[in-house]
Amino acid sequence: MNDIRVIAFDCDGVLFDTKKANMTFYNRILNQFGMPDLTSKQFAYVQMHTIDASLRYLFDDESLCKSAHAYRKKMGYFPFIKLMEIEPDLKPLLKKLRPEYKTAIATNRTDTIGSVLAEHNLEGYFDLVVSARDVARPKPHPDLLMKILTHFEIKPSQAVYIGDSELDETASKAAGVLLIAYNNPCLSADFHIRSLKELEVILKDKTNDQQKDGSK
Repeated sequence: MNDIRVIAFDCDGVLFDTKKANMTFYNRILNQFGMPDLTSKQFAYVQMHTIDASLRYLFDDESLCKSAHAYRKKMGYFPFIKLMEIEPDLKPLLKKLRPEYKTAIATNRTDTIGSVLAEHNLEGYFDLVVSARDVARPKPHPDLLMKILTHFEIKPSQAVYIGDSELDETASKAAGVLLIAYNNPCLSADFHIRSLKELEVILKDKTNDQQKDGSK
């Protein structure tokens, strides 16, 4: 942690509690085609994966899947953004992090992340936003994080990723980036936190270590 320059965040489950929004969104699509609401297993899947992967998972018939895509594009995600609950400590934390650190988002969202940031007045809080449509392979592949490393011209050891899912764990390990697990003690991570305020403590300890090293 002694040379961290970039702090990257997942979106769903870290920056926002999106359970209600995503559940309502996907149930609307399923119900449109006469299907029941999401099961707990289905919800766990769609909460982590891209919209393309999620609809393929929910609709195994290719023709029906295409119809579901057409419907969701017509419906849009904007009506559900208001159901997303922003992490209460997020904005104060981002203000404290910058300009000492660069901040980024690495998310499996595709065409909705821009609207999400705009609706919650988060535009300008991040130096880089990388979504699934910006890379060839979304999480669990490391492409999102590798794009961040390339953009800022840094080594993997100079970045940290805050994530909450097994996909985040797999992607960060593949990229060689430190993982801070958010509110998920089951993940294998370098640090575990239950609120974003705890990130300040980790970074403060890092700064204190640097000062001690400099005084030797």
